[in-house]
Amino acid sequence: MGLHIVLFEPEIPQNTGNIARTCGALQATLHLVHPLGFKITDRNLKRSGLDYWHLLDIKQWPSVDTFLAEHKNAPLWFFSTKAPLIYSAVNYEEEAYLVFGKETAGIDEQILVNNWEHCVRIPIREEARSLNLANSVAIGAYEWERQHNFGGLQAKGALHHLPMPQGGVS
Repeated sequence: MGLHIVLFEPEIPQNTGNIARTCGALQATLHLVHPLGFKITDRNLKRSGLDYWHLLDIKQWPSVDTFLAEHKNAPLWFFSTKAPLIYSAVNYEEEAYLVFGKETAGIDEQILVNNWEHCVRIPIREEARSLNLANSVAIGAYEWERQHNFGGLQAKGALHHLPMPQGGVS
């Protein structure tokens, strides 16, 4: 159960590292679908994920076709600039797979056509091509979390040092 982030053929290790960090912070499972544009041991991938690797559940898939065949009955949501439905208009299931395409090409159009009713977009201005992949994942993931009341996440912050009152101490 829970949130699953799926990356179809990611190309940039820093993006995937940032996404891994987000997944670790949210207790989301990260699915990496090959081929990858980098080695999983890439130092840029590790550096971007900082010290969150121990918090991460990563699953790897040999191909998009294998992933889709294995998850044909799963609640998949495909993020694309070509989709008609805004991501925040969807009621995401308790278990949901948010699927993102590679940085240079997105998700294959035939996959979008075959799953049109589960394709969503993040609104951007017409002149912009797309958002950064890591940012798009964070937007989608936090919408899922918001809809599920941020369950299991620390929702309150605390200051370590209280600010001084204006005018100094009396």
